[in-house]
Amino acid sequence: MVLRRARWWFLPRLLLPSLLLAGAMAGAGLAGWRACAYAADALDPALEGRDLEVLGVVAQMPQQGDGAVRFLFDVESARWAGDTGPGLPRAPSRIALGWYADNTGLWGRAPEQATRAEPTAPPGLVHAGARWRMTVRLKAPHGNLNPHGFDQELRLWEQGVQASGYVRTGARDARPQPQGQTWRHPVERAREAVRDAVFERVAERRQAGVIAALVTGDQNAIERADWDVFRATGVAHLMSISGLHITMFAWLAAWVVEAAWRRSGRLMLWLPAPHAALIGGVLLASLYALFSGWGLPSQRTVWMLATVALLRLSGRQWPWPFVWLFTCAVVVAVDPWALMQAGFWLSFVAVGVLFATGSAQPDRPGPAARLARMVREQWAVTVALTPLSLLLFQQVSSVGLLANAVAIPWVTLVLTPLAMLGVLLPPLWDVAARAVQLLALVLQWLAGLPLATLSAPAPALWASVAGVAGGLLLAMRLPWALRVQGLPLLLPALLWQAPRPPAGEFELLAADIGQGNAVLVRTASHSLLYDAGPRYSLESDAGHRVLVPLLRAMGEQLDTVVLSHRDSDHTGGAPAVLAMQAGAALRSSVEAGHPLEQLRPVQRCVAGQAWTWDGVRFEILHPQEADYARFTKPNAVSCVLRIGNGRAAALLAGDVERVQEAALTVRAPTLRADLLLVPHHGSKTSSSPVLLEAVQPRIALVQAGYRNRFGHPAAEVTARYAQRGIAVVDSARCGAARWSSTQPGAVRCERQEGQRYWHHRLP
Repeated sequence: MVLRRARWWFLPRLLLPSLLLAGAMAGAGLAGWRACAYAADALDPALEGRDLEVLGVVAQMPQQGDGAVRFLFDVESARWAGDTGPGLPRAPSRIALGWYADNTGLWGRAPEQATRAEPTAPPGLVHAGARWRMTVRLKAPHGNLNPHGFDQELRLWEQGVQASGYVRTGARDARPQPQGQTWRHPVERAREAVRDAVFERVAERRQAGVIAALVTGDQNAIERADWDVFRATGVAHLMSISGLHITMFAWLAAWVVEAAWRRSGRLMLWLPAPHAALIGGVLLASLYALFSGWGLPSQRTVWMLATVALLRLSGRQWPWPFVWLFTCAVVVAVDPWALMQAGFWLSFVAVGVLFATGSAQPDRPGPAARLARMVREQWAVTVALTPLSLLLFQQVSSVGLLANAVAIPWVTLVLTPLAMLGVLLPPLWDVAARAVQLLALVLQWLAGLPLATLSAPAPALWASVAGVAGGLLLAMRLPWALRVQGLPLLLPALLWQAPRPPAGEFELLAADIGQGNAVLVRTASHSLLYDAGPRYSLESDAGHRVLVPLLRAMGEQLDTVVLSHRDSDHTGGAPAVLAMQAGAALRSSVEAGHPLEQLRPVQRCVAGQAWTWDGVRFEILHPQEADYARFTKPNAVSCVLRIGNGRAAALLAGDVERVQEAALTVRAPTLRADLLLVPHHGSKTSSSPVLLEAVQPRIALVQAGYRNRFGHPAAEVTARYAQRGIAVVDSARCGAARWSSTQPGAVRCERQEGQRYWHHRLP
């Protein structure tokens, strides 16, 4: 008997690892099954760019702005527009549509077209739950992929959006036909009604946007300038329906339910008041999350609260690590892609810190003890999350502790209750607007302080892990002799420097910014940005959305910004970049009086200008001084920049066309280059045989938007490169492209190196 027991002594010890392994395998299998089911509903590539007539229902309250109405659309049926195709097309079940005011509905519009004019469809006609029959043109969800950049395709994947497109309202298209209001999406209809009522009541749009965001979860209602202030002060999490709002609402709802429940002896005999409070708090918080749009942070918080409530209702005292990890497992089982979201890690690390530091213990009596606990909690979370914030966003607010100390009680105890009660008593929205105004004054003052935000390059994974561990160690309630051991662990993350090319070498990073140019050139100790990408709308541009986060993540301090010419797909992101890079000189061919001159003195590009950085020569080849008087078209005076070190070279050609290409081959002593930034994004008017024979590049890099309206790069142009054995790399297929003078024949593509199964694969 003793021998038999000795033989099987290890079985109990294998139980926990076996359960963990089985759970991990089950979770991976569930995620894979869901991914396969989702991918099966993807848009057929044959439908891209073709007109479809779809019947369906508006699935979300529409977003208005920039001369367009945007909304999600649940497709019920589809057919070829005008019966131009065989059979019936199979459209995805949910698509994202834009209804544009300029009657073109095309991506990559110039900023002068992106006005706030009334859309072709008045906003009052497009409502959540309304059924429409309309002609649309679709494309697969395709976002920009850049190092350390936002993954738009993952967000669309999680939202179940399988295609994006626009409503066709041209002279030859059938007009959209409303088919009446349906009973579907009643919550979205209620959210839309409340949001519109807020904007009708509150005259100041910026204040109304914050109130609408707090009540309905419409983050798009907040102006971009306000978001910049909220991020700079570290209070952005308070201005959208986040886990904090849902948790506070659950706590308040539980308190109200428990107080009401205790008034009935019969109810208390049927169910104890604490249990009723738990159930009621979770249910009411779920309704609040549903009304706020059922966003991913809200969903995660609801599952977390429900899990904690069930564990407490079991009547057992669970250790906090089990509660924390079990809650995490439930959230990941419901949403496997939460692991790819920054909000998930920030939330769960913060909760884990509060558990580990003992902040989850009951308060000692007295307001002083409660205040001390609140300060201790905020300090512990700030210390622990600083390395993680630098890892995820490469930025942290140095005034965040003070800003949150003011904003958290103001938003949760004053602003949010006023905004919510305004649904019943609209005059309270006027009081809430005053509360927003007061808070904005404080936050703007804090954001304007020197060093209000601190930035650092994105560290390597090992340095990030060490930094987060150091922050946790400092925040835990341990003897100081142990806590100070976290300081050395913080140093690799805080002092990390991104690697640079060796002396005499240089590298290029062509950012994925859609239809436009933006190329970062780096030497051993200097950096240059050639063009700044397009302006997408009045509220968004490549500088703010792509280049500023990219430069911050790489720890770049630009020495020079070269804007080839005035077109908006080359200068749209310049204001945001110049605001971030205060010490960068500006070269361009823009005319006198251009708005950019108000931001920075502009040195005119003239052929013959040259300088050397770290053994690498930079030379302006075009235009000549006389060209400014000879040509009136902006493309004709594009700044052409050649970069070389004697062993490898790159030629950045802007939007020059055949005439300028021919002049370049005559004027420039040598145009040979290993890499050519294809002129004018591959337009038919450029890439002449004369230029290709003179440059003889190994690689031709095309920066153009996916399925752009110009058809760039043109088929005849790519064929011209292929005939000469030149590899064509376009940003739609490559994403951000990296090239180095140390390996002049190779390009590294972000879309290939960072490929995920939810990313769009071009046919």
